[in-house]
Amino acid sequence: MAIAGKIVVITGASSGIGRATAILLAEAGATVVLGARREDVLAEVARDITGMGGTVAYKMTDVRVRGDLEGLVALAVERWGRLDVIVNNAGISPISRFDALQVEDWDAMIDVNLRGTLYGIAAALPVFARQRRGHVVNVVSTAGIKIVPTMGVYAATKNAVRTISETLRQEAGPHLRVTEVSPGMISTNLTDSFTDTAVRDAMAVRIGEIAIPPAAIARGIAFAIDQPDDVDVGSIVIRPTAQD
Repeated sequence: MAIAGKIVVITGASSGIGRATAILLAEAGATVVLGARREDVLAEVARDITGMGGTVAYKMTDVRVRGDLEGLVALAVERWGRLDVIVNNAGISPISRFDALQVEDWDAMIDVNLRGTLYGIAAALPVFARQRRGHVVNVVSTAGIKIVPTMGVYAATKNAVRTISETLRQEAGPHLRVTEVSPGMISTNLTDSFTDTAVRDAMAVRIGEIAIPPAAIARGIAFAIDQPDDVDVGSIVIRPTAQD
């Protein structure tokens, strides 16, 4: 597999899609460099990967802080001399109706989902330019494909990243690959960030009914990374068969 030997930075790597992606890529022979806010949980993921014979490093990373993303990318370059892929996966979804006026939640989604992705791109691009090769993978959402009540700000941040991804692809030239991956309803702890209890409870029921595991998204990310350098998988949508 083309994944073997690649150096991959992953944000939001302590749980859910990020953790599943880290484990799958490490199993395929990649070196993974993990970032998330919960350093103790990151350490557990790293131990799991080391225990199965994988190569891993990690660093406490708050994607709202540009310097943290720069430090995470620098860790990869300092230890292994290059960076092949950055997976901008960190995200939160404290969704609610607009008239609930959860303005602090709106700000948080903008800071993590949008600004955090931009900071990841900004940290990786200078390295990719020097190398004349690289791959940006941005995790977006099917919430931006089918717009429904309570998802307004969350979907807006994910669609902003979708726009950023396509623009970056067009600007990038022949040496940089850009992939957006849109997960549907996945069994993760994303609902932990919900501050609207009614919305959280309703979503928990729906997730219990139809959600698919994070490994399904990890396989999609791995598919995009595994292609030859002259093949750019621009967009992947992965949702439960039962999802509307």
